[in-house]
Amino acid sequence: PTRAASGLRDFDGLMARAESRVPAGHLATIDDVGRTCAHLATDAGRAITGQTLYIDGGLSICAPV
Repeated sequence: PTRAASGLRDFDGLMARAESRVPAGHLATIDDVGRTCAHLATDAGRAITGQTLYIDGGLSICAPV
């Protein structure tokens, strides 16, 4: 949730629907993004190249409602 997004009509309803559908049980937080970036910056992430990583708790794999 961002200040810009809060201008959307029924923003709270949109967020509630997204949170109820996400497979991980929560939408991504800034900490989730930071952990992913930290992983990619280590030797453990060296084989990950040229990818788009969706850090969204799995929401991007859910069928639209």
